[in-house]
Amino acid sequence: MDIPFWAWLAVIGVIIVMLVIDLVAHRQAHVIGLREASGWSIFWVLSGLSFGVIVWLLFGAEFGQQYFAGFVIEKSLAVDNVFVWAIIFASFGVPAQYQHRVLFLGVLGALVFRGIFIAAGAVLLQNFAWVLYVFAALLVFTGIQMLRHRNDHGDPTNSRVLKLFRRFVPMTDAYHGQKLVTRVGGALVATPLLAVLVLIEVTDIVFAVDSIPAIFAVTDEAFLVFTANAFAILGLRAMYFLLADLVHRFVYLKIGLAAILIWVGVKMALHDIWKVPTTLSLAIILGILAVTIVASLIATRGQGRRPVDAANAGIFREATDDELSDGTRNRH
Repeated sequence: MDIPFWAWLAVIGVIIVMLVIDLVAHRQAHVIGLREASGWSIFWVLSGLSFGVIVWLLFGAEFGQQYFAGFVIEKSLAVDNVFVWAIIFASFGVPAQYQHRVLFLGVLGALVFRGIFIAAGAVLLQNFAWVLYVFAALLVFTGIQMLRHRNDHGDPTNSRVLKLFRRFVPMTDAYHGQKLVTRVGGALVATPLLAVLVLIEVTDIVFAVDSIPAIFAVTDEAFLVFTANAFAILGLRAMYFLLADLVHRFVYLKIGLAAILIWVGVKMALHDIWKVPTTLSLAIILGILAVTIVASLIATRGQGRRPVDAANAGIFREATDDELSDGTRNRH
């Protein structure tokens, strides 16, 4: 697959334009409702699928299927990421109207970090063929661990990342609107929103360790790996607002995601023995997803939407009018 440099620039340009459109559309802090989240989710999914059709028409069915397989893997693994975000927001008591700005910055950082990881992965695979088996072992191990600990939920407010952050960065316990930093008594301090952003970025880096090798299991084309990742990630914010209140209904999803990781790990390990057809691999991934989602919805039928419960949801608060005015005065 020979991709000219201008094509890379064009794709990156399209992604930047889409991010700007999203930022302008949500420039004012407000609560994202179900209808708005549904509309944006459809838009992002259709954007990703449309790009796949373009790849199919320009480069053939095989590369088109590889893109779609990668897109489905990234989109499905991203659901687990969304559920972790829901726990983080609930634990920190982040007001709903500030969540989109944090997720926008989080996704922006995720695109940068994943671009770096993809470039590094492509170079490693090109120069050291044995790395393929390391990736395969990592995927199988991660899938088994996910299966074993599928019901474990940590407390983000007691994480090592937050403790390290608070050790080196002075932080207030109050939200000052959408500000990441503010002034308290003349001193520049972080707001809890910056701590949440750091946790979300670190979480995505951890997830990328699984998802990047997973997509390399279905295609070794860096262009397809990057674009499938990018279009899957771009829709994460809308997906969060659509699914955050339904976390309790996807009871078997972790099992499905674990099965997908194990499957793509095995597929990668068998690369030199049996090259699994992309069509078959995509069908298996879609089948696993369909079974686990349908089984989850059947098992939890009758249950409505409800926010994620968090034990320490009240440890942060919104700033008072006096605190907000103090920050404004000190800024000037």
